[in-house]
Amino acid sequence: MTEVFRPQSPAAGDLVAWPDSFGTRFVVFVDTEEEFDWSQPLARENRSVAAVAALPAAHARFAAAGVPLALMADHPIATDPRAIDLIGPLLTGGTSVGTQLHPWVNPPFDEALAPANSFVGNLPRALEEAKLVALTEAITTAFGTRPTAYRAGRYGLGPASFDLLAAHGYRLDSSMRPGFDYGSEGGPDFSALGNHAFRTGGIVELPLTTVFTGVARSAGMTLYRAAGGIPKGRAVLARSGMLQRIPLTPEGIPVREALEAIRVAIGEGVRVLSFAFHSPSLAPGHTPYVKDDAELATFWHWWDRVLAELDRLGATAAGLDDVISAAAAGNVGGPGRT
Repeated sequence: MTEVFRPQSPAAGDLVAWPDSFGTRFVVFVDTEEEFDWSQPLARENRSVAAVAALPAAHARFAAAGVPLALMADHPIATDPRAIDLIGPLLTGGTSVGTQLHPWVNPPFDEALAPANSFVGNLPRALEEAKLVALTEAITTAFGTRPTAYRAGRYGLGPASFDLLAAHGYRLDSSMRPGFDYGSEGGPDFSALGNHAFRTGGIVELPLTTVFTGVARSAGMTLYRAAGGIPKGRAVLARSGMLQRIPLTPEGIPVREALEAIRVAIGEGVRVLSFAFHSPSLAPGHTPYVKDDAELATFWHWWDRVLAELDRLGATAAGLDDVISAAAAGNVGGPGRT
């Protein structure tokens, strides 16, 4: 059995100290990928990217609000001529393309198609590198720019991932999801991490913001993990207002809960909030979160409310290049120091 990868909380000296002039910012990541049935096992033949047709209109809607997108493209996207033609013109105004590696649809296919192997960090180092190189080159060819930001599909980092990313010119990773433990599936355990960006292995890690809310939120992951061992324990905590885990995504997270999580994160001094959703959610019928037109309307209402709240709190949008440049300009030593 593969040993679970468990990144530890960073040392204070590894935390990114954003320049004061950078303010409080947020990034919207779009996992730009193929469609597949989320209830079925992963399959190599799932390479349809029809839903990407909805991306230009979505981009225009975000652009009108002054929000660039971080389009994290995987291999089916980067090798589909129509997807390339649709995405290319969007790469302006701070919107940029990054890398998202789904190993089950990313050559070379030298591994068995098994759940543990869906986390690319579990693969032998040479195979993880070969897949990274294949995807990096595909994105560079497709869009005329070499990606410098990365996300592992299924958040599947491993012990070799950061060295490989640095060796191939990457400067930022967004694969870590604080408060989530995928160990039971063979994936990584991010239980020890918080939401502040940090440096590791020559890479800036910008975690996907996840906040514990509720009157017992100071107990955080310890209480949440304990409740997971009790039937319906986490549901009871959430309904009682004691504790709830809220990732910043419109997928499965009611807007009221997201707004509270945003306020908590900013109140805790998180300087760069990280939001994410999957590109197939932009068209009904491709994900569990947007099954019909009504749910698509709810998706956009979520963003209207969230962007208004971010504006009220003084948080402004940032593109990937903004974040990478600001992290390089800031001194090391902890959140808030300059």
